[in-house]
Amino acid sequence: MLIAQELNVGFIPVRKPNKLPYEIISATDDLEYGTDTLEIHTDAIQKGDRILLHDDVLATGVTAKAVCELFASLGGEIVQSNFLKELAFLNGKAKIKDNDIFAAITS
Repeated sequence: MLIAQELNVGFIPVRKPNKLPYEIISATDDLEYGTDTLEIHTDAIQKGDRILLHDDVLATGVTAKAVCELFASLGGEIVQSNFLKELAFLNGKAKIKDNDIFAAITS
């Protein structure tokens, strides 16, 4: 949220189930240890909105892929995916390979 404030742009929360009020859409993906679901407000993105995806860690890429799918389903265009850290040995980049990806730290 601080990045959005500093850039003077909007902030779109993507959360685990039952954390967001109002109308939502969700994406559920299979993980190596079960399933995971993420939700976003249906009115968070308008067709053609340009979006910066920012998350703390890129690991397996499952969460990032689900977020990208949610954004795309609402008509958003991801211009870049930023992560504080990438766990390169898990090859998460492969799941979002069509994105411009940046990680401040890669290990």
